Amino acid sequence: MNPVRAGMVESPDQYAWSSYLINALGKASELCTPHTLYLMLGNSKASRQSSYRGLFQELLEEPLLDEIRQMTNKSLALGSERFKSQIEKLTKRRVHPKARGRQTGWRKIEI
Repeated sequence: MNPVRAGMVESPDQYAWSSYLINALGKASELCTPHTLYLMLGNSKASRQSSYRGLFQELLEEPLLDEIRQMTNKSLALGSERFKSQIEKLTKRRVHPKARGRQTGWRKIEI
């Protein structure tokens, strides 16, 4: 939806570099192969296309869109605290942002 939000096109099917025509409307393409998550949208081509079109019915509100961008840029998980904790346990990677600035007492030197 970025080209739509940017005012470049009125709908995603008008943007030449989008896979929308393929995934939502069934246009044939030798360049794109169906993604696993796309295939999970339905048991038939028609149901997948319908489900995919449904994903574009509403624009995300700006605050949520900003949060998605921030978390993506920082390679952090987006979701509830419970979800983030589960992801940390499963992946053994930090998914919560670190506190900003230096640690308290970083300059203390014992003499």
